[in-house]
Amino acid sequence: MVDAALLNRLLLNLAGYRQDLKSVDGVSLEAFKTDIKTQRFIERTLHIAIECCMDICHHIISDQQWREPASYADAFNVLAEQGVLTVGNAEKYRLMAQFRNKLVHSYEKIDPEQVLIIAKTRADNFTEFAGAIRSWLDLGVSGK
Repeated sequence: MVDAALLNRLLLNLAGYRQDLKSVDGVSLEAFKTDIKTQRFIERTLHIAIECCMDICHHIISDQQWREPASYADAFNVLAEQGVLTVGNAEKYRLMAQFRNKLVHSYEKIDPEQVLIIAKTRADNFTEFAGAIRSWLDLGVSGK
């Protein structure tokens, strides 16, 4: 059985990270490139928000005894296969997982412009993801 309290805590954390990313809206690329603290804040916030999504996926997959994902990105496919996410949204979330890998493993090659664009244009993916998880929990299918 899915631990709804745990998922709700993670979803609250995710909402907080999404709120933190709203502070990016007024940041210009020029200011972003010269402000290392803002760069690191945004990179880290994106990183932990993506990690939170992946934690949610893996918790659900484990509890429901669905197939083991081949990668972090594949965890979103598993949820799409089970109807928790749409296939189209799973693709967006797979891209998030790939970006997380870049933040973690290729951090010296991070393009500040790409980070800022993602923070400004893709942060709503976190809200959509949380909505899909909440809908799934509300349907009561977590006991399957």
